[in-house]
Amino acid sequence: MNLQPVRTDAYLGSGSSASTEQRNRVLRNTYWLLALSMIPTVLGAWLGVSTGLARAMGPGMSLVVFLVGAFGFMFAIEKTKNTAAGVPVLLGFTFFMGVMLSRLVGTVLGLSNGASLIMTAFAGTGAIFLGMASLSSIIKRDLTSMGKWLFIGMIMLLVAGIANVFLQSSALMITLSVLAIGIFSAFILHDLKRVQDGLETNYITATLGVYLSIYNVFQSLLMLLGIFGGQDD
Repeated sequence: MNLQPVRTDAYLGSGSSASTEQRNRVLRNTYWLLALSMIPTVLGAWLGVSTGLARAMGPGMSLVVFLVGAFGFMFAIEKTKNTAAGVPVLLGFTFFMGVMLSRLVGTVLGLSNGASLIMTAFAGTGAIFLGMASLSSIIKRDLTSMGKWLFIGMIMLLVAGIANVFLQSSALMITLSVLAIGIFSAFILHDLKRVQDGLETNYITATLGVYLSIYNVFQSLLMLLGIFGGQDD
């Protein structure tokens, strides 16, 4: 299953500008929380692989649980982003996303070179993130308008991904994975630039957006590596 969680913030217009000190603080907190969010993601994936929970649900049930859980958590994050509960709710969401990722991770680990493919996908995702983060600090132009087009592209990916749960088309899955890498890499640039421009002043919201993009880039890379570089025992 290759689904892209809907990001409800992507198409919104510019907010009020923030001071340089506030921008730096939000960006710093975003990076720290983003790093922290990787821990429950890994734990969730490990638990899912160990228990076979995601695989046991089957594609149809996994789709329902994924959509209900993802939208439910994102609604809760939006409601708690300005409270002390915001960070725990976000970390709970990343744990849930790790469990949902475990179906793909378990499949790749079943390959003889599965562990190396996962590390390659992780390294590739890290390289993309560092590249986009560097670009966000170099580019001077306002990228706000780009978010609307990215949001449209993401919705199209989501619809096509849901359809492919039933179609089971390998060609469509490969196409969606390639498109997802491009769209969500651009989202990373867009979101970090918004923070640096003072248009996003809540680090929990910023972290959620960048996390979802990184998650989808990693998932798509891992899927492509499993298809083209996987070796059976």
